[in-house]
Amino acid sequence: MQDDEAQRTAPDARGGADETPTTADAPGHPDSPARTRGARGSYAKGQAKRQEIVDAALVVFGRSGYHSGSLREIAKRVNLTPAGLMHHFSGKDELFSEVLRQRDAHVQAAAGDVSESTLLEQVRKVVAYNQTTRGLTSLYTVISAEATDSEHPAHEEFARRYAVSAASSSQVLADAQRDGLIRADIDTAHAARLISAVMDGLQQQWLLDDSVDMTALFDEFVRGYLLPPPPAT
Repeated sequence: MQDDEAQRTAPDARGGADETPTTADAPGHPDSPARTRGARGSYAKGQAKRQEIVDAALVVFGRSGYHSGSLREIAKRVNLTPAGLMHHFSGKDELFSEVLRQRDAHVQAAAGDVSESTLLEQVRKVVAYNQTTRGLTSLYTVISAEATDSEHPAHEEFARRYAVSAASSSQVLADAQRDGLIRADIDTAHAARLISAVMDGLQQQWLLDDSVDMTALFDEFVRGYLLPPPPAT
């Protein structure tokens, strides 16, 4: 396609652009400019509808979980039939995976890169972000609880992500401990698991009662458990 356009607009031997119409300029030709613009417009509309489906799925899965969240309800929310929804996603598993992927991307963007000097601040940013995104937080809380069932499609994924998070956080905490940024008398492997446990517990309480200030409570946990005591005066 690009080669055809280059040939049509390249200077000819007379020194001007060759503006002679070609077969590809005909409106019905697959490579015509009108057809190309139409294809691009259709792609953009398809992507917009795909995102609309993901947004609806986030609401449904976040409220009802994976098993009870139906494709029929998701399709209804975006004015599609279940068969029409299948033009955008091959099935429930693919749609669910995309919802989780986008959730992770949002959280990662909120947290930023982590190092021994920024770990606690980055985790705090995640807690604060989760308090502004009820749908995403509900999704994670409901699905992580469901995934304790070994038959759940997300069971292995959630077990893996908790293990990976604990291993990487433990290493970063060990570096922070070496540099005197956190207490010297804690087990960093246990602390890594406790950070996730506190975050998950706070999210559940906040979803039940939105007057719970997750950020303030997490700060209290960090101050009381992780940070070195202030110097005696």
